[in-house]
Amino acid sequence: MRARPWRPSSIRIAGFTAICLGGNGRPGYGHAMKSSLVIPAVFLMSSVAAAQPVTSPSGKPSATAAPSPAPAPASAPTTGMPAVGSQLALTGNATWGKLDWLYDVPSPSDAAGKVIVHWFCAPRLPACVDDLARIVTLRETGKVYIVAYINGQKADAKKLDPIRESEGVGRGTLAWGRGATKLMKDLGVAGPASIVVDVDGKVQAVVTGGSPSDLDARDAKVNAAIAAVKDYTSAAEAPKTASAGQKFTLGVTIKLASWLKYSEKTPRTLTVTAPKDIKCDSVSLAGDQLKVADRQLTAAVSCSGPHGVYEARGDLRFGYDVPSGGTGIGGETLVWKFEIK
Repeated sequence: MRARPWRPSSIRIAGFTAICLGGNGRPGYGHAMKSSLVIPAVFLMSSVAAAQPVTSPSGKPSATAAPSPAPAPASAPTTGMPAVGSQLALTGNATWGKLDWLYDVPSPSDAAGKVIVHWFCAPRLPACVDDLARIVTLRETGKVYIVAYINGQKADAKKLDPIRESEGVGRGTLAWGRGATKLMKDLGVAGPASIVVDVDGKVQAVVTGGSPSDLDARDAKVNAAIAAVKDYTSAAEAPKTASAGQKFTLGVTIKLASWLKYSEKTPRTLTVTAPKDIKCDSVSLAGDQLKVADRQLTAAVSCSGPHGVYEARGDLRFGYDVPSGGTGIGGETLVWKFEIK
């Protein structure tokens, strides 16, 4: 009986074909067949296992966890001119970088209580030469602190210097060189350009044009900001009505601006002048009789009188220290109107 010719036996498992060989290298169905099935079988089991849903201890499929959202990138300080209404520090914001100063760096004590004008210009621009005279005039008010930035070398900066060395001591400073050049490029300005900032650090105007109408508008904003500066506010306090023969209070409250503090060297006094029918426990207060707490000063007297409509007056005097080292004198004429029924 003739032997049949050998053909390789194969087993197909999930898309894999295993060829069975004998242990002697000849085709066969012995132990070698079992070994040859190990790799496809393991692969198959791994594939099947990977395709199965993950189950919880209860036997129910677990929900696949959603991938964690990528963290939002940290916001970098923006370049370009600031928006009107935004806050701007005396030294600008974090993107303004390092600058070379012709004088000292901007001084918070010199700038306190003043309107800040950041002024940007460059040499060989006729509009910058024209605007320089305006900036010097603003500086001379004593209520404006100029921080100038000149896109040029030191010699160029001196030609466009609104501080004018000793003329402008305590009234501003000037940056020049590479730092100023880069800053003006980042802000997108050539000159003249200005940022007007009030005493609270809020941007009041951003002007990037050099036409007369642009500069007039800027100067108007500066003057309006100057007019709004108050070293202190006062309020006279009295009842609208009081009862005859009963005590009532005439008082006053003074609130200093944030950059000031009351002077201990200047006497504080309050003198009250009232109609002859009004009797007060004191018509003259001084020193500790006027109470000071932080930036608030209060004083009061107790009075009484018969029926009638009256008006009393007070004269208040006090002093305050400014950051630059000087002393200011505060004076208020007070009016109290009241009715006794």
